[in-house]
Order: sequence, then structure tokens, then C-alpha cells
Amino acid sequence: MRDHGWVEGKNLITDRRYAEGHDERLPALAAELIALKPDVLVGSGPQVAVALKSATATIPIVFVAVLDPVGMGLVQSLSRPGGNITGLATSAGSLVGKQVEILRELVPGASKIALLVNPGNPMHRLLLAEVPSTARNLGVALPIVEATTAEELDTAFASAAAQHADAMVVFGDSLITQEAPRVTALAANHHLPAIYLFRAFAPAGLIVYGVDYADLVRRAGDYVDKILRGTKPADLPVEQPTKFELIINMKSAKALGLTVPLVACSRRRGDRIGS
Repeated sequence: MRDHGWVEGKNLITDRRYAEGHDERLPALAAELIALKPDVLVGSGPQVAVALKSATATIPIVFVAVLDPVGMGLVQSLSRPGGNITGLATSAGSLVGKQVEILRELVPGASKIALLVNPGNPMHRLLLAEVPSTARNLGVALPIVEATTAEELDTAFASAAAQHADAMVVFGDSLITQEAPRVTALAANHHLPAIYLFRAFAPAGLIVYGVDYADLVRRAGDYVDKILRGTKPADLPVEQPTKFELIINMKSAKALGLTVPLVACSRRRGDRIGS
């Protein structure tokens, strides 16, 4: 926002609310913010976007990191959102398939890869629609393990281990990201190579592959600036991501006895590589 001339305490006031992984708090938090009569609301993730849209049809809303805003009913179309909401979507297409392919490059013999999902997350439900075709196309079994609370994460990992999963894809959301240290510790304890969506898992997780979330947040600032200067959300098309990250934690790979192939260091153009 500072790049656009907005300085907090000078010509900008921000109020923040955090659900801390407890999505049941979102409607009340949305109501608190709306009571402040803001000029614009900003929310990250599908549950937050849904809570804000359900709470107001008049205050402009900018969402960040929503997989399929059309499928979720947030906007009418990407080019013409309509209503009072617009923002930044995450990648359309076979995200699960890409993550499975990358994971199998590090674990070539993996034939059963568990998917850790939060069934209460509408974005996860959309991703699960890809699973049957992905399993067929890649010739892998993709059993699903679920966690809707922090405590259920232990059970989910135990279930994956009991099913003799060779690796795991961890779907990201506020709950799972809030519990990132716990999730990566569980993966290490169960000796499960895992791939994650968000950079929060990079310090101890094996692989992170997904949208460059920091870039989405920066671009959300462009939307907020335009709205504060008078543009209506309905006139701002929803944008797709342009940058992706691939981060491989070499220490975690070594602990799991994995060799990182050279191909992992020459990823698709536009990916960011880290170690």
C-alpha cells in the first residue's frame, strides 16, 4: 500500500482480525469488521471470503488465494465478477497432479500417496474433484485422510501410516498452516515425505510447491488502491497467479534418505527454487 501512497497512521487505518485456525469464529469476526464501517474488506482464503461475502453485499471485498471463486459462487465470472467482491485466485487446473508428479521425482517408488484434507474447507472439496482422474492418469493410489481440528491431525497421520502410504500431499488452509510445526513433525515422525502448498512449511517440510502467496498479497494491494480511489469491485476482473514457488529442504531430504534429482533444480519456467 505504501507503494501507492498509502501510509498507515497518516492516510490509512487498518483493523485486523484473526481466526487462528478456528473457522467457526469467522462470521463473528466479519461482523466486527463490518461494524467499523470500513471502505474495503480484505480476506485470505475461501472460508474468509465466504464469511465476508455472506456478511455484506455493499462494502467492497478483495479476496486473496481462492482456488475457484466462480465454482464457490463468490463471483459471476473471472472477467466480470459482479457484485461487491473481486480479488486474486490461485491456480486453476490440476494442482494435485503437479504436486504428485513433483513428489514422485523425489520418491520414485511411491505408489500410494495420502492426501491430507480439511473437509470443512470448500477449496479442498474442489481439489478433491481432481483426485479420481489424477490417480488414473498417474497410476497411483490417493487415499484421503481428514482433519478438521488440530487434534485430528495426529489421527490423520496415523491413518496414512496404517494404510502404508509412501508419501503425502498436504492441502493447505488456515488450520493446517496454523499447525505447520505440528504437521511437519508428524510427517517426520511417521517418516512420510510430504509436499506442502505454503512457505510456512519450508523450515522443516520436505517440499513446498504452490502459488507465490507473497506476490498475491502484493497484487491485492493494487486492488485495494483502485477501490479506495473509486473503482468498483465489479469492474476489476479476478486475476490468476503468475508466480509459483518450488522449495526443497535438503536437510529434510537427507533425514528421509532421499536424493534430490537434478531435474528438481530445473523446474518449469516461472518457478522459484530454494533449498
